[in-house]
Amino acid sequence: MTTMTVDEALARGGTGRYQARLLGIFGLVWAADAMQVIAVGFAAPSVAMTFGLERTTALQIGTLFFLGMFVGAFVFGRVADRFGRRRVLLATVLMDALFGLLSVFAPSFELLLLLRFLTGVAVGGTLPVDYAMMAEFLPPKNRGRWLVWLEGFWAVGTIVIALTAWIAAAQGAVQPWRWIFFIAAAPAIIGFWLRMWVPESPMYLIRNGQETQARSVVNRVLAGNGAPLLPDDARLIPPPVDPRAEGSIFAPALRQRTLGMLAVWFLVSLSYYGVFVWVPGQLATEGFGFVRGYGFLVILALAQVPGYALAAWGVEKWGRKPTLMLFLLLSAAGCFLFTIAGTSTLIASALMLMSFALLGTWGALYAFTPELYPTSLRGAGMGTASAMARLGGILAPSLLAVVFAKGFGLAIGTFAGLLLLAAVALTMVRAETRDQAIG
Repeated sequence: MTTMTVDEALARGGTGRYQARLLGIFGLVWAADAMQVIAVGFAAPSVAMTFGLERTTALQIGTLFFLGMFVGAFVFGRVADRFGRRRVLLATVLMDALFGLLSVFAPSFELLLLLRFLTGVAVGGTLPVDYAMMAEFLPPKNRGRWLVWLEGFWAVGTIVIALTAWIAAAQGAVQPWRWIFFIAAAPAIIGFWLRMWVPESPMYLIRNGQETQARSVVNRVLAGNGAPLLPDDARLIPPPVDPRAEGSIFAPALRQRTLGMLAVWFLVSLSYYGVFVWVPGQLATEGFGFVRGYGFLVILALAQVPGYALAAWGVEKWGRKPTLMLFLLLSAAGCFLFTIAGTSTLIASALMLMSFALLGTWGALYAFTPELYPTSLRGAGMGTASAMARLGGILAPSLLAVVFAKGFGLAIGTFAGLLLLAAVALTMVRAETRDQAIG
């Protein structure tokens, strides 16, 4: 009898048509989640006009949304480890579609806040489980690249929302935020039905003693890629796991890397949401010389695409940690360049570098994090990291409002310092997962 781990079994078929279909399904909802998140900055000005509010008050839709994401990420990551990835994915995408669409028809600001909170819970639950599950269908070789490609759908969602806001403004829409929220919710409706096709993670199944079901899923992957099925005498077994890493992401073998990664997620999130919650409103109204309007916001969104491309190449060529470190430093450099930019051309260059590097940072971060934890803790690890990111999102609109009040340049300079601090925190993670099996 032949024994092998799920990683070894998946490696027999490599990456092919099956993973490409998964990438399309997960990517569609990933783009929808990006649209829900980015919609905050684009929708806030027209929400303020609709309900007669100050823009800072309207940004409470962001605070409540990120609070919901914090709750969803923390809770659903753990639920996925206990009850399965597939059930959580279906439930959260359905909630995303339902509450996202109801937001479009909110008759009052108070009801809109509630609906954005509930949408945030759904999106927060979707994000970490998406990545954990996609990682568990990929063999070690090129896993990082495929995970960055999945993160690349975030740029697609950002571009769509920027174009929606631009078109709504150009057409003189009375309440553009309703169009923005509708477009953000629509892909989740399609994504729910597509995800019915996705089976349970074979790594989750084998970890829970369901060898027959895990074998069936692996054979489905192999068949989809045109590879030979597992031999009749083959038996799937769970990979060995360091007993010091069992039970908690803060177990002795994982504690230092967990603390380091949580710090990175929080600091990157605080900087990213600080930039992309405040910059859209600034560019849509006052701008910086010729650097203004929704057209330039679309350009900023397009600048994210090569950032993902470089990250996808770097995580396989240089490794996860070096690539993440490079993008953190580039992000800090973009923020610093903005603070000293004396012309509109330099301001535009700084904003494009920030957009390019910050999204490359997210790509490397999402590729690295799920590989740091065993299957039994992967959902919890990604969920906790995602919760830290949402905490940054919660604090960004309100905490940083004080800094922005003292000057836009000072605020962006603060982000440069936070990103450098994130690079320091990354040195706590003494691991590299390129081409390694995940337990």
